[in-house]
This record gives sequence, structure tokens and C-alpha cells, in this order.
Amino acid sequence: MTTTPETSARPSREPWEPALSVRQVLGLERVQAGQPEVVAGAHRLDRPVRWVHVAEAADVGVMLSGGEMVLTTGVLLAGDEDKQGEYVRSLDRAEAAALVLGLGRAFPAPPEVMRRAAERCGLPMVVLHRPFPFAELTEEVQSRLLRRKYAAVSLSEAVRTELTGLITAGAPVQRLLDEVARHAGCPVVVTNLAHRVLATAGERAAVDDVLRDWERIARQAGAGSADGWIRAELGCRGERWGRLVLCGYGGDRAAGRLLADRAAEALVLHRMLAGDGTHGGASAGSWEEQSARSLLTDLVTGAVPARQLLPRARAAGLPVNRRVFVPLVVREREPDRPARVLRRLGLPGIAARLADDHVAVLLSLAPDQDARALTAHFATRLRAEPDAAHTVVAAADARADWTDVPAGLREAQHVADAVADSATALDPPPVVRLRDIHLRGLVRLLRDDPHVQSFAERELDGLLRGPDQDLLPVLRTYLATGRNKSRTAQLHHVSRPALYRRLEAIQGRLGVDLDDFEQAASVHIALLAHDAQQG
Repeated sequence: MTTTPETSARPSREPWEPALSVRQVLGLERVQAGQPEVVAGAHRLDRPVRWVHVAEAADVGVMLSGGEMVLTTGVLLAGDEDKQGEYVRSLDRAEAAALVLGLGRAFPAPPEVMRRAAERCGLPMVVLHRPFPFAELTEEVQSRLLRRKYAAVSLSEAVRTELTGLITAGAPVQRLLDEVARHAGCPVVVTNLAHRVLATAGERAAVDDVLRDWERIARQAGAGSADGWIRAELGCRGERWGRLVLCGYGGDRAAGRLLADRAAEALVLHRMLAGDGTHGGASAGSWEEQSARSLLTDLVTGAVPARQLLPRARAAGLPVNRRVFVPLVVREREPDRPARVLRRLGLPGIAARLADDHVAVLLSLAPDQDARALTAHFATRLRAEPDAAHTVVAAADARADWTDVPAGLREAQHVADAVADSATALDPPPVVRLRDIHLRGLVRLLRDDPHVQSFAERELDGLLRGPDQDLLPVLRTYLATGRNKSRTAQLHHVSRPALYRRLEAIQGRLGVDLDDFEQAASVHIALLAHDAQQG
């Protein structure tokens, strides 16, 4: 877990130990009755008070472990300025939170030597102008700290139990993050070590507000200067790979630290278990892929307006300012390959599997770059990979406006599906576009129309209901090859006479003459519609 300057120097102290700030203690009703006045270190009043210690001993510093508010009347310091200065310096060395001096017989007024020493050390020094029973303040602060500690530990155990139960049940990592965000009441962000956002959870509007200015916010959180921002490191076996950040946590900081720690433990455990392919997770190193998949899926489906996704894209490391976007969909047996080729070529973009063998790729290019040439280069390199000869790379025209990207991705997906249907007969170009799919593309667009469905069933009824289902592939190849009998026989590994017998059977079942262009075209369209519906 990340430490702050107040906790880093004392490794034995619990990092989640509850605390009140000096300012909060001074605001208590009982303390106000003593008319407190801050005479030094006013800029350090937000230091945490871990405990309250009443002591009159001149060497009290050796008894402290850090974070204590020391209460004294200074009776053993009166009349000795050297002791007074050393007393303050010893408190500073012990990392005391503050010094509270009750004015009275020993010191009727704030001692100047102690005040100057405290100011130089940056130690808050407070004097009480009215007599005040220190026991009441000790009891008040200690009871508040104990209540905070109990609440923090209770929250920690409840969260640990819930997250462990989710992991055991095989819940995806997003479900874990949603639960953490519910307990935290603020956005939760997971990043890699370069501050690129890998996952988020929380109320969508609040998350978008965080991501909109993520670079600046991440720097502030990293420097420990962002109020309510609590980080926990993610890693195991001595290797860090990311961070979890509670963004603007409004509760007690000790409870927030415990919550962040428990969440980090759960995410690391989930990742370790997911490495073996169980629990619905992915292998180690796949968080970037999950982030890209979430973003691209939302773009393709239109579940979230594209403009609202812009902060997520920027936070994920995708260049979005003054860029040209090239939407691609790749039909690929190895879904991780497009992302690897992107990295190898140094092309800015993201890639992620959408479903089955569909991989969405979004290139982000500078306006002066040749989008068509770079797309073709990417496709050529991808298809040159081992066992990638049948990979289909479908592209839409480049989009200069981010809001046009979802339509481009859907167009590329449509083209990829249409090309895949004709793969047995056609060798697609390196990059396939809408104009390359002709009638097949139109039929796919209309495949859900009831009239088209009825037409396909009526035209092909004799084959769809017949016992010889092997005739349908023969018909498909015959029509796709432009009714080339030699090519069809070759592709199906049969003799010409055997093919003639099968074609006669097909014509008899359908009641058509395939030598007649119009009838053959009608059957071809019906078959395209049938295949599109099946796909």
C-alpha cells in the first residue's frame, strides 16, 4: 500500500490506524471550552493524531512512537529556556502530532522559546487559556479513535468476506470493482504503472468526471496531494503491475485505506486464479485487453453514446485530440494476434475480441498520415503471420469525428461477416470494404426482414427438408463459383459425372433449371439470405 509522508517513517505502525487531525481535535466541544489558541505550526493542523498522551516528564520524547498529541502544563520546564527548546525539538524528532500547553502557574503566557522552536520545526503548538481537565480530552479522543478503529476493522472484514465470496462464485473482476465502489461511495479506478486506466467502477457520471481530467488527477493522487484519494498497489511476488485508486473517498481515511487494501488483495487473488483460465477471468497481463474490450464493445453496441466514451478512451491511452480514426473488424482464429501486430508496427490504436472470432481494431492516426496505406500495411503484416492466411480484415472509411466511430465499427463488422460467407469461393483482398461485398452485403443487411426469410425458405424448401443435406454445400459452391462445374467438382473432390447427378437432384428437389439465369439468380439470393440468417 502507498504510504504518505506522515506514515512512511514508522514502518511498525499500522498503515490503516485510525486518526483524527489536530484541527478536528481542536474543534471538539470540550477542547473549545479551554479557549485553545494555535501559536505555532498553524500550517500543519491537518496532521493525524493517533493518540493523546498526558506527560509532564522533560524527556517525554523517548516515550513516543509518533502521531501523539502531547498534553502538558510544563511545570518541569519553567525557568529553564534550554530545556524548553530541547523539549519541543524532542517532540519533533519523535514525530509527535502536536503539543498542547495548559497555561497556568508554570506558564501564565505562551513561552516564546517554545513557540519559536515549534515554528521552526513545523510542530503545531496550542495553548489553552482556561484551566482544562486533561483527562476529559484524553477520554474523548481515545473513545473516538477506538470507535473509528472498530468501524474500520468491521468494514474491512465485511468487504473481505463479500469479495472472497464473489471470487469463489466465479464472478468477473468488474463485479468485484462494482462492490468496492458501492462500499466506497466514490469512483474506483484501476490503472497500470503508467497511469493508463484499465478498469473503472462507480456511478457513471462521477467516473466520467474523474476520467475527463485523468492525467492531472493521477499526478496529484500519485503525489499524495489529492484530498480523499487513496491508493493501493497491485502486485505479487515482489512485482507491482498496477494500482487501485479510490477517487475522492469521503469517509474516514483509515477505513478508506483498509477498504483499498482489501480490494487490492481481492484483485490480486482474482488475477492469480484467472491465470489458469478459471473464474471467468483472463490470463495475467490481460487487464489492458479487458479495458479495450469494454470500450470497443460499448462503441459497437451503442450502449453508451460515443461522446461519453471519449474520457475513457483518453484515459486508456488512446490519442483522441486532432486524430483520424480507422475502424476495423478482423475475423481471426487467434484473437490476441491483431493487438500484437499493432504493437510490433508501433501503430497507435486498441484491439480486443468482441465475440467468437471477431476482433475490433481502432486505429488513431494523425491527419497527415496515409490512413489507407497504414491500414493495408497492418492487414498485410497480419495475414503474413503463421496460420493467418484466411484472416479477413474488414475496414470502414476513416472517421475524422469521434462520434462517427460506432457506425464505422458496425460497418466493418457487417463487411467482415459478409466476406466470411464467401470465403470458400473468394480470396479476399488484404483489406475488404463495403464496396467489395456487392449483393452479399445487401442480403446480409436485409436478413432479418420477414419477407426475405419467407422467400429463402420457399425457394430452398426442397433441400432444407430433404434427407440429403450434403446437397446444400454443393449448390452453394456451384453458385459462388459462377456455375463453374469443373471448379465445383474439384472443390468437392468428386468426378464430373458425380457432380452432374447431384446437380440434377438439386434441380429436381427445388423444381428449377439452374441453367436459366433468372432462376439461378433467385436460388442464389435465397441461399445468401439463408446463410446470413444462420450466421
